[in-house]
Amino acid sequence: MYRYVTSLVLVFLSSLSFANEIVVEHFKGTLKLDHTPKRVVAIGYGVVDALDQFGIKPVAVANATHLPHYLQQYGQASYPSAGSHFEPDFESIYSQKPDLIIVGPRAATKYDELSKIAPTLVFTANLKHDYWASTQAQWRNLGKVFSIERQVELKIAQLDQKITAIKAYNQQHKVDAMTLLSVGENITSFGQDSRFSAIYQDFGFVETVDSLESGSHGDLVSFEFVMQSDPSIILAIDRNQLDASSNLDMADILDNDLVKQTRAFKNAQIAMLDVDAWYLSIAGVSATEKMVEDIQQVLKL
Repeated sequence: MYRYVTSLVLVFLSSLSFANEIVVEHFKGTLKLDHTPKRVVAIGYGVVDALDQFGIKPVAVANATHLPHYLQQYGQASYPSAGSHFEPDFESIYSQKPDLIIVGPRAATKYDELSKIAPTLVFTANLKHDYWASTQAQWRNLGKVFSIERQVELKIAQLDQKITAIKAYNQQHKVDAMTLLSVGENITSFGQDSRFSAIYQDFGFVETVDSLESGSHGDLVSFEFVMQSDPSIILAIDRNQLDASSNLDMADILDNDLVKQTRAFKNAQIAMLDVDAWYLSIAGVSATEKMVEDIQQVLKL
């Protein structure tokens, strides 16, 4: 009888433990946790952005010479270092005794090594397809891990309403746009299957030019090309801002006689998008809010 009762207790405890298990599917596989993590190491701008907005404070973060304006509180003087956004510092991370490591796309290649230190979750959206849908999936993963599902769903609903409205407006009015990125004195352009796919797939702009390559750095284009394409809106992202040694300003680069012949210039529709949000903080919450705000301002919605 004693053995029978003991067996029942063990079965009960085992089933209880299984019922409380947290299981999350992510880019590199399946994360399994038996408790809500308390000591979290965050590697990636978007990771820190999302954790910050959902009230989760990491014990260490990746360092960078440039921090997004909405993440200034996570500078090296305030938080222990987890290495860089590309190269984690494994010894430093180990010393923090994390029970979860969350890593963004730039350091996702180090997933196997990081997993040897602690359970590791890859947090990255698909830049080229379904950016908003895949971003929601990353937030929902955090909701499961930290038991904040309701908070996450409220944020998703709030932003989804705005994104849906923007897309409906652009589709109804067939608004075309050309996306340009500064690379030194040069500019590259991006289409609907590029790292800025959200502009076309989620926000519903029509591509001014529909034959652009989908490479991560875009197609190198000339100002003559921009003039001949004649976009009604130019969405400009100044990557030069991320280079501390650069004194080039994209607004100055676009201030030339060729660009001035476009409808975008004539209608004062050359918009400088927030480089931190659009280029750095992939799937971040503040970043996504800023992306929506940028487009609303362009369309005057």
